[in-house]
Amino acid sequence: MGEINELRRVREEKVEKLKEYGVNVHPERFEVTHSLKDARNLEEGVQNVRVAGRVMSKRKMGKISFMDLRDIEGRIQLCIKKDEIGEELYKQIHETVDVGDFIGVEGETFLTQTGEKTIRVKKYEFLGKSLRPLPEKFHGITNQEMLYRERHLDLIMNEETKKRFLLRSKFIKLMREFLGNKGFIEVETPILQNTASGATARPFITHHNTYDTDVYLRISPELTLKKLIVGGFTNVFEIARDFRNEGISVNHLQDFTMIEGYSAYYNYEDNMKLLQEMVVYLISNLFDGNLKVQIGDTEIDFGGEWDIVSFRDLLLKDCGIDIDKFPTAEELLAEIKRNNIVLEAENIESLGRGNLIDQLYKKVSRPKIIKPTYLIKHPIDLSPLARSNDENPSLTDRFQLIVNGQEIINGYSELVDSVEQEKRLIEQNKLKENGDEEAMSIDHEYIKAMEYGMPPISGWGLGIDRFLQFLTNSYNIRDVVLYPLLKRRDNVEIDDEIEE
Repeated sequence: MGEINELRRVREEKVEKLKEYGVNVHPERFEVTHSLKDARNLEEGVQNVRVAGRVMSKRKMGKISFMDLRDIEGRIQLCIKKDEIGEELYKQIHETVDVGDFIGVEGETFLTQTGEKTIRVKKYEFLGKSLRPLPEKFHGITNQEMLYRERHLDLIMNEETKKRFLLRSKFIKLMREFLGNKGFIEVETPILQNTASGATARPFITHHNTYDTDVYLRISPELTLKKLIVGGFTNVFEIARDFRNEGISVNHLQDFTMIEGYSAYYNYEDNMKLLQEMVVYLISNLFDGNLKVQIGDTEIDFGGEWDIVSFRDLLLKDCGIDIDKFPTAEELLAEIKRNNIVLEAENIESLGRGNLIDQLYKKVSRPKIIKPTYLIKHPIDLSPLARSNDENPSLTDRFQLIVNGQEIINGYSELVDSVEQEKRLIEQNKLKENGDEEAMSIDHEYIKAMEYGMPPISGWGLGIDRFLQFLTNSYNIRDVVLYPLLKRRDNVEIDDEIEE
């Protein structure tokens, strides 16, 4: 830490030096004419170009100096000549500007002999001092936790990180664009809720001081969005932050971003077509028309027709268990054990049949599904909010898109029968009381809303973080989340670790 403290002391002295020069070290603003990305694309000879950014390198060669200026989307080289800006300002720049500082300049574009787009600086303003030196070796750090905690440094130092999060922003923009063109209206619904409902998951609980009552962080916006269909919306969606108090893995986060959409008068097959069109639109626009995504050694093609397989057939093929022959959780669990299949759930004995089937599927089938595949005909035990199939009421009109062993989209024809919905939620509530912490609570407000009448509805949800993890070929889902939640650290002075 001694070396870091000394470097910081030197930089603090440069702040005082700037003040001696009469420089405002915390200026109010700087007017730019171009982003760095746009300035780099200008023709030669454009005058009065004003840009700003962080200094990432500087080199002095007598009466001429070069600096590299960067921001999240671009970079450009600066050329500073002593004869053009004056001896005093030239001296000031070299006495006070460090790598990591923010500066603004005005000048003219030209190409160097090596073909590098450059701005010949005519005017210069200091915009902000970096008191801490940038970690030169940050890009080589193997401690991923440090990258997550210090994401701002990761963005400064690593080009691949910048590209990944710019792609995330573009992905979300394209989704809004696609759905807007299809007549969807974006809304916002509450994060704090009185009932943990809308999905089968263990909730986060917090306390509302003014109301003096416990409330839940939403595990899904589903029921609230379907209330909006009751209220007259036809096509509605929300990009929602959801919270589920369950295990963390390289593919799961306890707080994550979902997009959910609901359409009146649709069934699940309509949404399967819509979402295939949306996914193709997203990938095509993200990757310049290419529908093939490289994941490690595997190339996954999103073009053409996608496979469709039933839940029962998939499990029968992968583990030999016909779930239709085991109508209770006890019978199914006994059969799973007889087949020497070890499930990873902590409270396996208390799970309801639906969650038991889900755990079995995640163990023996999901990792094997690589190319885009729609999984359909889920057992009703697994889908308390989905509509029963007309031909086989023990199944639901539901689908999931599975790619590379990950669930990307979940959707179904919604249950709009308020009497049947109340019955199913009562059953879910019994499971919760018997120890299945992921079972759903009954939401009486939602049942009341349903009783005002609902049209046919189909809805879907897409995990934005998980899909981006897949698209960017990231090992850990935290790699596509700017600041994932980590345990609090006692010592924030980690500079020595960074420099190693």
